[in-house]
Amino acid sequence: MNILILSCGSRNKIIQYFKKELQGIGKVFATDCSTLAPALYDADQFFIVPRIDAPDYLCKILSICKDFNVNAVFSLIDPEISLIAKHQDEFLKIGTVPIVSKFDLVEMCFDKFSMNQFLENSGFQTIKSYLDKEAFYKDIDAGKIEFPVFVKPVKGSASININKVNNGEELELLFAKHNDLMIQQFIDGVEFGADVYIDFISGETVAIFVKEKVVMRAGETDKAISVKDGKLFELIQGFVSRAGFRWIIDIDLFKVNGEYIISEVNPRFGGGYPHAYESGVNIPKMIIKNLQNEINEPLVGEYDEGIRMMKYNEVKIVRDKLV
Repeated sequence: MNILILSCGSRNKIIQYFKKELQGIGKVFATDCSTLAPALYDADQFFIVPRIDAPDYLCKILSICKDFNVNAVFSLIDPEISLIAKHQDEFLKIGTVPIVSKFDLVEMCFDKFSMNQFLENSGFQTIKSYLDKEAFYKDIDAGKIEFPVFVKPVKGSASININKVNNGEELELLFAKHNDLMIQQFIDGVEFGADVYIDFISGETVAIFVKEKVVMRAGETDKAISVKDGKLFELIQGFVSRAGFRWIIDIDLFKVNGEYIISEVNPRFGGGYPHAYESGVNIPKMIIKNLQNEINEPLVGEYDEGIRMMKYNEVKIVRDKLV
């Protein structure tokens, strides 16, 4: 049972968790385009590959999968997730299972306005959003929304180019400077993140770990505390069932006036997943079980409340000729 983790970067913990779960039954391979990606050196074997936009990139990954008998593959960065999802059939033909939801779902996740429309059309409470400035100004005049608002890229990650805007002048400056922006209602509430695993075979949500985000840094959770709420578990299960996700997803939510609002969905391991694993929510083990054609038993909410996660800096030293 060999697993390939693409664009591993500094996600050392993910490599370590899979190595632990595969001990004695398989290997963890990793790739990155830089020898300075620290997670590479925690893998059993690693490969330096071209950037994902290189013409021969996909062929290189497929060759690694074929040559090293890779049973499953997944990526840790957003653009590559779409690439893997788009070419799922090519991986399956060589016996490698892409650990990713269907391409149309992945694309919807990465298009914030499309996700917003799906939530709204499916009856879920969501954040009022606009692509059309004139429609936004019309609702401002009608008192349906007010400043401040957030202006953000329709497609983007890591909180890049997200701006809190206080008036029309600021909004016009941003729209003149950037393309493909959307306007979103400013939500003043408590932010949560959920690590969710959907059994690939049964399609059932078998694990949910929820954390209240205490401190954020560069779009990722820096400090958090585990929480449990049956109402939130029920909301997530309903959403996942309606959308049809599989494998691992990471959901961002807000709680406003006692109600939960789904904000964004990332069809991958979230940056805060180590919090879940160290709290007993073992998604790598669940993935391996599915790859062995076994169904996972539901373990939704089976963790303790009040477990704190605090990220801190570590250093990787490597002495070889690659660096």
